Amino acid sequence: MYDYIKGQVTRVTPEYVVLEQQGIGYQLFTPNPYAFRKSEEIIQVFTYLHIREDAQQLMGFPTLAQRELFRKLILVSGIGPKGALAILASGEPTHVIQAIEREDESFLVKFPGVGKKTARQMILDLKGKLNDLIDIELMEFDNDEPGLFVENESDHELEEAILALTALGYSERELSKIRPLLKSNNDLHTTDEFMKKGLQLLFSGK
Repeated sequence: MYDYIKGQVTRVTPEYVVLEQQGIGYQLFTPNPYAFRKSEEIIQVFTYLHIREDAQQLMGFPTLAQRELFRKLILVSGIGPKGALAILASGEPTHVIQAIEREDESFLVKFPGVGKKTARQMILDLKGKLNDLIDIELMEFDNDEPGLFVENESDHELEEAILALTALGYSERELSKIRPLLKSNNDLHTTDEFMKKGLQLLFSGK
């Protein structure tokens, strides 16, 4: 129904961003809300409208490759929209595609909500069917990405990142292990940086 929307980001939360276009604020659920920043800049966000009996949710993605991989993932039994967003938040589409092509179940089960059965189903359903997405991602490589927050050394950005990771499905026990490592890292300043580093630590088993 909607391929993309161009507008201004007026709100950023741990689960979604609001993109305003011609006086209408679209609530877009996105893999990493903190990859966006509030700004008067006009940006393009690719969208997918997910409809179920009790709700309609508009998903937003900074790249076409992310949106197309999301559409593939939600066709896999055991993966819903929230699970697909969590998978996309944890890495570039190429990393996910390579894991599926290599049949790397140990990598896939690190995503929240993905067990061995679901990982195997991802491989069975998607292996050999995602190469066209790599071509899309390569074409988008030079495109402008949504900007990041201005650097601000405070605990606020860390707490926002923890909330965003919680929204993706990571447990308090998992996050309590990485929180001290994030807090002591002086190279991290923005919420997006804390979130990306947190995902790296979760995947490395720290």
